[in-house]
This record gives sequence, structure tokens and C-alpha cells, in this order.
Amino acid sequence: MTHLYLIRHGEATSQKSDLLIDNGLTPLGVVQAERLRDRLLATEEIQADVLIASTLLRARQTAEIIAPALKLPIIYDDDFQEMRIGEAEGMRLHEAELKFGKADFERDPFRPVAPGGEYWGQFTLRVASALDRVTRRYESQTIVIVCHGGIIDSSFLYFFNMNTLIFPQTHFSTRNTSITHWSKDVFEDGTEHWRLIYYNDDFHTRDIGVTGHIPWQALKKSTMRRSAMHLLDAPPSES
Repeated sequence: MTHLYLIRHGEATSQKSDLLIDNGLTPLGVVQAERLRDRLLATEEIQADVLIASTLLRARQTAEIIAPALKLPIIYDDDFQEMRIGEAEGMRLHEAELKFGKADFERDPFRPVAPGGEYWGQFTLRVASALDRVTRRYESQTIVIVCHGGIIDSSFLYFFNMNTLIFPQTHFSTRNTSITHWSKDVFEDGTEHWRLIYYNDDFHTRDIGVTGHIPWQALKKSTMRRSAMHLLDAPPSES
């Protein structure tokens, strides 16, 4: 079985301003990533074989923070970057819209944000190709990819075999440092099916700004006890 965990980066400076440039994480984004690291370190819920990250600064910083919990080196991969905006990079949003017009992927999915950038179909093709390449390369392993909201959104189109040329009617709201878990099952007849295990799990951020912290160690022990009791209550195997 192949397990794929897609993790969105922490809050980025570009999310708090109209400047279209990657200046890394905000102070809150750093804390979010640290909370995720602490969760993964305490629970050991993800036993990863490989850790991949987008080369954009906000994703690199997030991956660097959580890497000690996974005990893996980071493999940087350009194909997991967010949608490329071409000549709009470094401009303010209103300036880019004034110069290039406002992008509308629902009505005009073949028009990029700006010259030199990607249109919707190009972006989703890149994401699908990258996911296919990585999941084939690391077949039957556990893969963690630190990436972007657009990558995670597009994973639904790829794994659910949806139309990637038009912008989907269903929109997503992927939260910072949230975990999305996919798994691929291979059946006796050789068929393969991807399943969504969960989406948008950012429970580790819920204690930011409040007194006390989530007791991950206690939760881990409680989960282990419940799993053990389930095994004891299970009917005997017929084999």
C-alpha cells in the first residue's frame, strides 16, 4: 500500500499582503509549522520513507521545521511549486490586474495570470504528472510532500479522475500546515484504487494563542490502548 501525505505550508507573508512574491513564512506560519513538528514527533503517526518539498521559500521553511520529526532529508522538487504567475511575480495584486487584467479561471481557464505564467490546464497537468511520477517512484512506501494549497486542491482532480482542463465547480479551503492523506490499495485482481483517508487536518494549530497545549503523548497512548482493545475484541482469524 502506498501512503501519500500532502502538507500545506504555514501562513505565508504573501497571504497577509497584496504583494505577489514569496518572502517565506509569517511569525504565525512558523508557529504553525512548529506545532505540526511537535505533533508528529510525539505521535509518530506518519512513518515516512521520503520527504519532498516545493522549492518555494514558504514550503522550504515549513519542511525544514518539520523534518526533524520525520528524521529524513528533504528532497526539493520544482514541480510541486504553486501555480506560476509569470511576469506578475513581485508586483502588487492591483498593479498586476491593472496591467494584465484579472484572471478568471472559471470563465477563461486557458488564460494565464500574466505572460510567462501557467494557465489552469498547464498547472493541473504539471501537478498530475508530478504526483504520478512520485507515487510510481516510491510505490508501496509512505511519502510526505510539503507543498501548496493549489497542489492539494489539484490532487482531488487527479485521484478522482476529474476534468482538469476546466476550473472545478467545487472549491477548496485548504488550511495552513493541514495534512491531507491519500492511500492506494492494490487488489488481488491487480486493480488499483486511491482513497481519500482525510483532508485538512490542522488540529495541531488549535492551541495557538490559548493557555496550555494539546497533550499529544497522552493522546498517542490512548489511541494505542484503543487499538489494542480492538484487536482483543476482534473475532479469531479463520486462517
